[in-house]
Amino acid sequence: MHKWTRWQDWVALVAGAVALLAPLVATTDTRTTWTMVILGGLTVLASAYSLYTPGERDTMSEGSHAVLGVLLFIAPWVMGFAAMSGLAWTAWVTGVVTFIVGVMALPQVSARTHRPAASH
Repeated sequence: MHKWTRWQDWVALVAGAVALLAPLVATTDTRTTWTMVILGGLTVLASAYSLYTPGERDTMSEGSHAVLGVLLFIAPWVMGFAAMSGLAWTAWVTGVVTFIVGVMALPQVSARTHRPAASH
């Protein structure tokens, strides 16, 4: 796979950027801001890593997208900002999107890393 080509990583990168930047345009508090910045930033970093180094530890990278998606989705309840509808909805939507694209990329990664052995 070539660098910068997997669409799932681009979608996760955009979702992470939305989560990262959402506190700039929504009413928030300190805990919510840091939650969104950290989870969004980690999603952006994981996506950029996947885009820059395709083939190297892909399963771990795409799995991290799925885990970060789950963390984004549950963050409003765990961190207590479910009542802040703008940021809560941002976390839920970006979490679902990140999880789905991470899971969608896993079969592609698995197919590349589990090729049948060459016959003699």
